[in-house]
Order: sequence, then structure tokens, then C-alpha cells
Amino acid sequence: MEKRRASKKFKNILILGLGGVGYYLAKMLSAEGHAITAIEQEASRIKAADSELDIRLIRGDAMRFESWREADAEEIDYLIAVTDSDAVNILAAEIAHRYGIRRKIVRVRSLELWQNNAVLKPKDLHIDLVIRPEELTAREIKRLLKMRAGNVVIDIAEGEIQVVATRIGEDNPLAHTQIKDISKKFDDYFFRIVAIAREINTIIPGGDHTIMPNDHLFILTLSRNLPRLMKMFGIVEKKQHRVMIVGGSKVGLRVAQLLQDRFPVKLLELNEGRAEQLSDLLSKTEILHGDGSDADTLTEAGLFNTDTLITATSDNETNIMTSVLAKHLIRNHEEGKDCKTIALVQREKYLALAALMGSDIVLNKKVLASNEILRYIRRGQMRAVAHLHGSDAEVVELVADKGAPITKKPLYQLEGLKGKILIGGVQHDGTWEIAVGSTQVQPGDAVIAVCGSEDLRALQRLILV
Repeated sequence: MEKRRASKKFKNILILGLGGVGYYLAKMLSAEGHAITAIEQEASRIKAADSELDIRLIRGDAMRFESWREADAEEIDYLIAVTDSDAVNILAAEIAHRYGIRRKIVRVRSLELWQNNAVLKPKDLHIDLVIRPEELTAREIKRLLKMRAGNVVIDIAEGEIQVVATRIGEDNPLAHTQIKDISKKFDDYFFRIVAIAREINTIIPGGDHTIMPNDHLFILTLSRNLPRLMKMFGIVEKKQHRVMIVGGSKVGLRVAQLLQDRFPVKLLELNEGRAEQLSDLLSKTEILHGDGSDADTLTEAGLFNTDTLITATSDNETNIMTSVLAKHLIRNHEEGKDCKTIALVQREKYLALAALMGSDIVLNKKVLASNEILRYIRRGQMRAVAHLHGSDAEVVELVADKGAPITKKPLYQLEGLKGKILIGGVQHDGTWEIAVGSTQVQPGDAVIAVCGSEDLRALQRLILV
């Protein structure tokens, strides 16, 4: 593919490895206008990227200087090393340093560079950001469990605004209701429905959209109005939280370590030897040996007394089906009772499928790692950006530039927003308010927007110049 150069506004980025994280990053960053070069050895990955991505591709070895020279390494602004080898990624940072590349981002799974007693520190290896997918996943689960009822998925605007996720049941009074009819009931309009995950699709809704049973709604509100919103949508705040983890993987172990001082935690592990290891490592967690995908085993382990079930085995299908099975068993056992489920999946295409089948929250290590890298690269342009779990939408905080299209007309007069971009909140003179059609954004105002992942570039054109 012909070489592309970034304009002054954008960056030249070199990605090593087009596996899950590398491919996702190449897709997102090229869509935003950055010039992406990728070095990859596997022909199948090169072929897939060539047919779907607008990036420069080099089939080569990240450990061969010839590949770096072909990538014009001296002109690169950011290195993202996300190959399957820690050693390759770490050495790549050193090579990038010799070429004068300013920022080096490296994925490391095994070497514990971040520990206080580590022989080598990231700065010794010229690494600016170390990405640890398992740690990111575990900490995201901890964050979700600390939120009320496990429903608040995003804090933004330094905690002044929150996005709540909730599923609409058949008996919910909002089912079969148009969004514009809901807004008419509230003179102050203290919330916005900013995204709807329906089956495998993500909708950025307008007033004409109708809420349907089983829709997964993402609702933006000011933090001070959160109790009112939870009452309106029938979201129950749980005081006690009992946790069961199925699978003693790296993520399962780390989640237990992070939670066991705060919550009662049980961990169910199929492999007897691994269960014994976990017993030595987790002094405050109850370790059980058994098959978490088996109904009888789940029941005997105490499923009916569990508030949140986390499926963290190494198998996608096991994690998804165990979540579905757990919900089915609990509902049959006691009408009206439910258990929040968090399922880990390795394949991005399973995210929407798992949500459709009933998992409350679906996490993917690759997406979490990619989003951490995107936040780092977008510093300065975007105050904050986060993925809405279970959808293909992003929630973003930006500051409107002088002369930007969004500052020239009220929101309802702006073209190209419908179905793609929704402005949820605006901060003017230090005060946040929920945005409505008549809202006029001024230069310097902070804006919270929700859009599909593929529409981030369009959002930037709307708000930045």
C-alpha cells in the first residue's frame, strides 16, 4: 500500500503486530486521520488488513532493521508494540529510542516492570506506557463492582456526569415508548438516553426511536440526579455484594486479589492443581474445585446467594454459556431474583453476542488494552474517551474550538448528527447541563458526546478545528 504521511495535526504511528489489539488500534487510529504503518509477519493478517484498513502495511520481522528502515522509523511519532512476544515488544522500544521516536507504548504480560523492586523499570527501557491487559481487565471489574448495583459504567467530567446501563424488561413501563414521549414527562429533562444496544446492533437514538423490551440502555445524567434516575428506571441499589468467580485464570486470580478485602468472594476452578495454588495465593477467598459450567456444581457452590457472577475461564463459549446458565437457574429458583453477570470474551465479535444472550457486562482484554492506548495518544485532543461495554459506542469529552461547526448553530440545526452522534452534556461557565436540541455550544465549552466507534473522526470534525 502507498505510504501516507500525517499532517501536522495528526501523528505518524508505527504498530508492531496486527493481532487483536494491533488490528483494532489500526482501525480506530486510521479512521481518526493518523498515518498508520504496521509491521506484521503473518500473511493472513496482512491480507485481512489490506482488504479492510487504510494503512501502510509491511510484511516483515519487527526484529529486522530492514523492516524499520522500510517503515521510515525516523519519521515516526509513536511506536505501539503489541506483538505476542514480550521480549520483542521490549526490545522494540529500545530500537525506537535509537531512531528518535518520541513515544513508546509496549504490551507486557509477564515481566513485572511496574513493581517497586523490579530490576528494570519502564524508564530504563525507554517505555512511556506499559500495557497489561489482564491487570486492566481486573481493575475494570473492580471498578464496575464498586458502582451502584453494578449499573454505572462510566464516570466522566471528573465524576460530575455518569452513564448508567440498564436492561429494559417486558414489564418495564418505558417499554414500547418513544424517547420523545419520555422527555415530555420531565420539564427539566435531567437525563439523555445516549445509546441503545439491541440484539447485535448499537443505536445512537433520536426522539423517534422506540424503546423495546430487552434493549440495553445507556443513560447519561448529572451525578446529583443519579438516585432519581435509578428510581425512575427501576434500578435497585444493592447494599450487600457477594461475588463468585468461575475460572482461576490470571484475570480470575487478580480479580479475587482486588475484591477479597471488600466483598465475600468465592472462586470455582476446574483444575485441581490450580485450585490448590489459588488456595495458597488467596487467603481471604473461598476456593472451590469443580466445573463452573455445570448446573449442579454452580448450585452447590452457592449460586443462589450470589449477587455478581464473573466468568473468567480461558474459553469464550464457557464464559458466555455459564453466564446464561446462571441467570436461568436463579430465575427458576426464585421469581424476581437476579444476579449480575460479567463475562470475559477473547473475540471482539462475541461482545454483542454475549450481551444479546443475557450477560449484563461483557469485557474483552484486547478492547480494554486498546482503549488505554487510545486514551494516551488522544491526550490534549480529547479530555476523556471510554467504550460503552456491550455496545459499539464511545463516550467522549472534548472542548469546542473557536470556529468549530458545533459553535455556529443550535444542536437541532446541525447536519449529520442523526443516528451517528449525540451530544449529551455541555459545560458552560463551569456548570454542566444536559444538552437538548436548542442547546448552543460556545467556544471553550466542554462537550460530552456519544457516537459509534467508526464515527469518532466525524465527531472531531464537528467539535475541533
